[in-house]
Amino acid sequence: MKISIAQINPTVGNIESNKAKIIDNIKKSNGELIVFPELVITGYPPKDLLIKKKFIESNINAVKEIAKVCEDKYAVVGFVNLKNGKLYNAAALLGKSKVLHIEHKINLPNYDVFDEKRYFTPGDESSVFEIDGYKIGVNICEDIWVPQICKEQRNKGANLIINISASPFHIKKWKQREELLSKRAKEINLPIIYANLVGGQDDLVFDGRSYFFNNEGKKISEAKSFEEDLVEIDLLEKEFPNPNQNPHETEKETKEIYEALILGLKDYVQKNGFKKVIIGLSGGIDSALTAAIAVKALGKENVLGITMPSKFSSKGSVDDSIELAKNLEINCETIPIKDAYDTYLNSLYNQFLNTEVNVAEENIQARIRGNFLMAISNKFNYLVLSTGNKSELSVGYATLYGDMCGGIAVISDLLKTKVYNLCKYINNISNRKIIPLSIIEKEPSAELREDQKDTDSLPPYDVLDSILESYVEEDKSTEEIIGQGYDPETVKRIIKLVDRNEYKRNQAAIGIKITPRAFGSGRRMPITNRWND
Repeated sequence: MKISIAQINPTVGNIESNKAKIIDNIKKSNGELIVFPELVITGYPPKDLLIKKKFIESNINAVKEIAKVCEDKYAVVGFVNLKNGKLYNAAALLGKSKVLHIEHKINLPNYDVFDEKRYFTPGDESSVFEIDGYKIGVNICEDIWVPQICKEQRNKGANLIINISASPFHIKKWKQREELLSKRAKEINLPIIYANLVGGQDDLVFDGRSYFFNNEGKKISEAKSFEEDLVEIDLLEKEFPNPNQNPHETEKETKEIYEALILGLKDYVQKNGFKKVIIGLSGGIDSALTAAIAVKALGKENVLGITMPSKFSSKGSVDDSIELAKNLEINCETIPIKDAYDTYLNSLYNQFLNTEVNVAEENIQARIRGNFLMAISNKFNYLVLSTGNKSELSVGYATLYGDMCGGIAVISDLLKTKVYNLCKYINNISNRKIIPLSIIEKEPSAELREDQKDTDSLPPYDVLDSILESYVEEDKSTEEIIGQGYDPETVKRIIKLVDRNEYKRNQAAIGIKITPRAFGSGRRMPITNRWND
């Protein structure tokens, strides 16, 4: 029996487009059975669209229309089923121009980014159906993480397990999946086909990497990562082609991050109807990385850089911005903010009289820049890309309504040390210095006052990021982090900064999630919060 895994990139809510893409893959597939990912009809996650009656009806009608083209082929398609007034995360088996069987998801995840218990009723039974002599058990995403479901399907006579998934990416997630699928296949002594979604959806990125594991737990085939793919599998073959043999043994974490950010940005911009983006180029490493990712995702003709020097901006920063734009081959325009800044200070003269210069004057500059970027965005329908990294967002080293302005924060889940790693990686794979070495080597500075350096306010980034990784991403306590050898007062100060700046992060642009504990959907803390540890 020949089976195809159709790893496609749907758009949430665009049922007609998703239906057309599914039908196109069915027609061009050589498989007798074509397997699509979880909720591929609606896109994932559909969230409160599931409350809309017409949305549910349209998704069900789409399944029936897809079934009509399955005359001499079969397909497994993820959709939302409505039964007795209840919604189910479901898989439909289509064939002979009709819906032959429907399987409901039993285990509904309700952790991390998942909120399925809000919408769906869990299924109460797993079953097996037969195609051309093969008895197949279909289960959905989380169901394969629970041993009992696959064992139950095996006990009912299944000789093949198919799992359809919408499993979002985070760093090293592929390893967890591979270990799980290998373990499960060996446990039940059956081959497993795993069809995963690909594409960007709001803050999530789905990396694809659909698999076929044999009954011995050996990975036989793997679909592309961060791309649509159609993988053909012949269950009767003794030798299986695997063009991606051992893709992760030499693959670096940095490459994964780069590809995830490119796909996440590309889909966010295009699926939301934008064509071009605008970035404030400061001459710093964060805006340089954001610009490089934007060019790769959208094309150089769709990226506009704006450099906005103040009286505190060094000539080197302006020159670095211009050199970066030249290397990326993007347009870069200069809008000095000195006059606007002086006007602000003159307007606030009476209010600021007899006070010391502090962050108020510094942040006015950032807000002027944010205003200019938003003005151009409004005028020409460009999407503003926010350039802040996770280190800055963690400790509040960013200005509300200033450098935090934007429609999407591309690198907001990337610690500063990883920003440097990614910039060096881009230069290495480009075989030329896309990002000028002067940007990579200069000491980080917001340049909002004379001779300002980030280390005036923060510990060195290698120290800061290690503490943040322990506290934010690993949920370690103050005592545990101090126990790792860090200065106690530094640890307490950083943790206090993280906790007190939750209100800022709740007003930040949506960011692309690449870690399990991204701010927003991955890490949800109350703003008003007196817990201190």
